[in-house]
Amino acid sequence: MTERLADISARIDGIRQLGAVVNAMKGIAAARARLARTQVVPIDSYTATIAAALSAAIGPDAPAAKAMTDAETGKAGLLVFGAEQGFAGAFTERVLDSISDDLDPETLFLIGTRGLSVAMARGITPVWTAALPSHTPGIPKLADAITNAIYKHVGQHKLDRLDVIFTGWESGRPAIRRRALFPLDLSGLPSPLRDRPLMQVSGESLIDSLGRDFFHALVCKAALHAFAAENEARMEAMSAAGSQIARELETFQATLRRVRQEAITAEIIELGTGTASKGVAR
Repeated sequence: MTERLADISARIDGIRQLGAVVNAMKGIAAARARLARTQVVPIDSYTATIAAALSAAIGPDAPAAKAMTDAETGKAGLLVFGAEQGFAGAFTERVLDSISDDLDPETLFLIGTRGLSVAMARGITPVWTAALPSHTPGIPKLADAITNAIYKHVGQHKLDRLDVIFTGWESGRPAIRRRALFPLDLSGLPSPLRDRPLMQVSGESLIDSLGRDFFHALVCKAALHAFAAENEARMEAMSAAGSQIARELETFQATLRRVRQEAITAEIIELGTGTASKGVAR
């Protein structure tokens, strides 16, 4: 009986330690998601500023506007944001399932270490991959690498158009979002100024530079949403795990109380039997 009590107590201690780890992971994920959500507003403002500058540089009747907004019919690619770490439920699986019909590994740019593992398990080898930073300050550097890789493929005529796939978080649930990323969709730009501003560089050069900055901002925005959504998913998974741990802990504590009561009852019976035996012997 003593050995059984020790085993149950050890199991309870182990469950409590696991619960502490789960709570810590939930807390870290909550802090990261909250920080990412606060940074969405600044990146939206930055994107709007670049969009306004690009609209002003293009002007109302510039040929570049049509060239940049025409839909391409060539090779299509996907920039996909999966999970960087585990313990986020079926985060990556949902993303890959949503694009299974038009998934081409030769034009797949996949972000996230965990996402890469899931893709490889499905026999999918992306043409380019990178890790999602563990902290939001690393997102602009990731966007630099993504931009360079995509522009390299475009320059080599391996890619003509590109969509970005990432997970947002709406009403407490994950939502897969798909946006056209390249060629740049200028339909949402603010109305251009009637007169183009005075420029010290050629209009074509300025438009190319601002277009690249706008592309970079859109990638940052998608990465930030994906970062927040992954941590939201991890919070949800850890909440579910925490509830399961609480139920198991309650079950083992009830078992411990029952075994202790059985031990006390057995000891009382043993003492009573011993006293009765002594009385008979006399």
